[in-house]
Amino acid sequence: MGVYTFTKKERILKRPEFIRLSKYGKKITNRSFLVLYLPGKGERLRLGVTVTKKIGHAPARNRIKRLTREYFRLNKHKITNNCDINIIVKKGVAKLSSSEIFSSLQYIFDELQRRSNNY
Repeated sequence: MGVYTFTKKERILKRPEFIRLSKYGKKITNRSFLVLYLPGKGERLRLGVTVTKKIGHAPARNRIKRLTREYFRLNKHKITNNCDINIIVKKGVAKLSSSEIFSSLQYIFDELQRRSNNY
């Protein structure tokens, strides 16, 4: 597999996995996102994205999820350890431009990289 892929094995899809992250995960937060992460069970870095209906209509929610997954796909190689990551979107993100969302995610991923070197 290439470095810039995002396969189904790299996604968190099951509700018990999201619940495990919310129960035991460590938090990173900024104005746009709340991120829960835990060292992963498998041998891969995995991502889950949570966008509630409070954020906006379906096209707005899908746009945010698409941009978040794209940023993950392009930058996952920066995180050295395998962990499970759940990105929870906060209110007001639907109004942001793509570059603002990417810069907010960049802060999150830089912090994840820094913390992943510590465990």
